Amino acid sequence: MAAVALLSSCGGSGKTEQAVAAEATALPKVKVATVNTEAVAQIEEFSTTVEAEVKNNIIPNSPLRIEKILVEVGQSVRKGQKLVQLDASSLNQLKLQYENQLIDFKRIEELYKVGGTSQSEYENAKTQLEVSKKALESRLENTVLLSPIDGVVSARNYDNGDMYGGQPILVVEQIQPVKMKINISETYYAKTNKNLDVSLTFEAYGDKEFKGNIDIIYPTISPASHTFPVEISLENKDMKVRPGMYGKATVNFGTKNHVVVPDQAVIKQAGSGDYFVYTYENGKVYYNKVELGRRLDNCYEVLSGIVPGSQVVVAGKESLANEIEVEVIE
Repeated sequence: MAAVALLSSCGGSGKTEQAVAAEATALPKVKVATVNTEAVAQIEEFSTTVEAEVKNNIIPNSPLRIEKILVEVGQSVRKGQKLVQLDASSLNQLKLQYENQLIDFKRIEELYKVGGTSQSEYENAKTQLEVSKKALESRLENTVLLSPIDGVVSARNYDNGDMYGGQPILVVEQIQPVKMKINISETYYAKTNKNLDVSLTFEAYGDKEFKGNIDIIYPTISPASHTFPVEISLENKDMKVRPGMYGKATVNFGTKNHVVVPDQAVIKQAGSGDYFVYTYENGKVYYNKVELGRRLDNCYEVLSGIVPGSQVVVAGKESLANEIEVEVIE
């Protein structure tokens, strides 16, 4: 019985010493695929925030009491529309002063025509009248505040009867169009022009796309970030997009020929942001660090690290190490 037990324990695996030795010397089996270059769309995505095309702070040029604010936040206004009426008591005094000086000037003018007064007296009266007129016009502008643009009232900081204290009484913003700023890598400077279309999405509207275009390209590049700013314009005819909204801008800079590898070939190094691919050559595999671009369905664009025509390992990567021999299977 002891002999039977011994035979059983030695032969339980069903493998001979020769079979175990053969397994130990067997090469890892891998599948490979040949990679080549493809024309890959150079699409970049940028985060951005919507800004008004123009933003005007409505303020008087001297501190006066606010008699009446004629518009509310959210209201659309037209250029030249009356927005705020300030205290007019000083305006009335200037009107009376101007009217009296006008009467005096006309009297002196008539005397001057018939030689009843000197030219210097006439010129002095004319100058005083012009000064009074400009003061009246300035006070009129400061008493009735008009909208300088077509836009929307976005802020109100006072109530009727308040004394103006430094903050804008109202803020009016032009939101047709709106603009957004993004910073683009200097790599694309030569390819950036005003004809580039921009696809825009905003958190408020989910996946709905809006079409904008590059409107301003800044002429300098930041030496720190190696980027340059551009402004994107969106017509915003329906005024759905509002200043302050968070969005994403997607710009297509054309195509470029880059190597494309199957996603099964890509290995992410644990604990880092580095990516690697095993290449096969003359019976061995080699560990190559790669720089990835865009994901394309079940493939990746490779910016560097792999040359066209390389054979990459797409299956059997788990047991590999750099420069070991392998067996390629179909």
